[in-house]
Order: sequence, then C-alpha cells, then structure tokens
Amino acid sequence: MNEGGVAAPTERVLDLFQGVRLTPTQRRIAHCLVQHAPGVAYLSAAEVAELAGVSQPSVTRFAVALGHDGYPALRRRLRDLTASAPGGPADAGNELQQAVRAEMGNLDRLAGQLADRDRVAEVGRLLAASRPLPVLGLRAAAPLAAYFAYFAAKVHPDVRVLDDGGSLLTDRLEQAAEAGAGALLAFVLPRYPRETLDALRDARAAGLTVVAITDSPVSPATEHADVVLPAAVGARLVFDLHTAPMTLAMVLLQAICDAAPADTQRRLEAFEASAARRQLFLG
Repeated sequence: MNEGGVAAPTERVLDLFQGVRLTPTQRRIAHCLVQHAPGVAYLSAAEVAELAGVSQPSVTRFAVALGHDGYPALRRRLRDLTASAPGGPADAGNELQQAVRAEMGNLDRLAGQLADRDRVAEVGRLLAASRPLPVLGLRAAAPLAAYFAYFAAKVHPDVRVLDDGGSLLTDRLEQAAEAGAGALLAFVLPRYPRETLDALRDARAAGLTVVAITDSPVSPATEHADVVLPAAVGARLVFDLHTAPMTLAMVLLQAICDAAPADTQRRLEAFEASAARRQLFLG
C-alpha cells in the first residue's frame, strides 16, 4: 500500500498472481501486465502477445490459469484494478512529491515482505557460507552491487564484484565456483540486460545457487534464480529510483552478519583498528 492505504495499480495487478503457479511464458505475460499497467488493460490479446513476445493462445491460456473464462474477462478485471482512485494520496502534491510518496509505498511493501524473518535468515546463511561470494550487477544495477560489496567485504573474507559483461564474465563465474563459491547474489533491475540473464544461467550451470534481488516476483530473473527477493523500483521520474532494492540489499547484509556474529564482530574490530592506525576517517 502507498500512503493512506491506497494500493498502486501495479500492486493491484500483482495481487492477481498471488498463489498461482505460472509457467515461464506466463510469467513473461504477467511481467508485461505489471510493467505496462494501466495502459495494457485496454489492449487486445494479440497486442498483449506482441508486447510480451509470446503467442496469442498463450495469452488466452494465461487468462484461464488466473481463473477467467478468457482474455476479455481478464481485461475487464485489469480495467477495474487499474482504474485511478480520485482524491487518493498519490494525486496530492506535484510530480516530485508523488515520486517520493511512491517510494514510501515501495518501502512499506518491502517491510511487509520482511515479516518472514526465517526466509531472510536462511538466505543470509547461504551467502555467508559462500567463499568466495560473487556479487553480480550490470549497467544500472552496478552501483547497487558495488555498494553492497563495499560493506560486505568488511564482514566477509572474499567478496567479488562482477560489474562488467562480456566473455570474461562467464570466466569469472566459473573461477568463483572453482574457488569454492556456493552462491551468487545478483541484482537484476529494469531494463534487464541480456548479459545479466545469461550470467544467471551460466552461474547455475556452474553449480551456484542464484539469489536475485529484482523489482518484481514476475521479473525475467525468476526464470533463472533459485531464490527471488522482490523490491519495487520507482518509475515516476526520468530515471528509475532504486530505494527499495538498496534497502533490501542492506537487510540481506544484516542477515549475513547475523549468520556468523562472532566472525562479524572480529572482522569489524580488526577493520576499526586498522582504520584508526591509518587515520582513514576524520570522525
């Protein structure tokens, strides 16, 4: 929910898929509906199929899988879900204020997802045990990977940032697996670089468990990840806002610290002693 308890259109569309097991093709259609809400609610089945890169019968089967008689019924449902709520909080203020309020809604939804602490703790243990720990982020996701890795390196002995694509990326993934890595943390954000999805496939082929922080439970990353941790991306400004994915990354780092508290404390104390000796900081 965004401020005031009014669900955003994309959130209402996402609710359609809760508890429904979707095939990879159906996830692609679902992702298309979320990304293009509310305009997609006025497209024909053929137009949705072209937009999602699937066949028209696949769109019909998708509608039936969601419990509708066919696509026309699903389209009517989409129109109901994406209809604007006049007077809602999202309508208040200028476009900059609306963008910030939308981010507050994204963080609120993330907070709700984190009610299941056991799942986050399990992922933290998985990543803490991976030696080395490769962290993947290409293009727009590269700063998030670097930010996470900067702090993770203070509590983990071997963090490897993978922020360059090309043929060497697969080499580095295979080298990490050969060195003993058991997992890969990947940031997979719009517009979903093809190289990122290729890297997820290569990582799984190398025997790594893929943990993906992505913008939606129906993003393309879900086809190639073992664990999907969604955090919505803000899309109300010219360029995306990554507030929720960044917050989720830091929550995950907390889980890594909690997985090995004694080692974490020892490494942090060693860093502080080194920083004081070298007078790294003014304060």
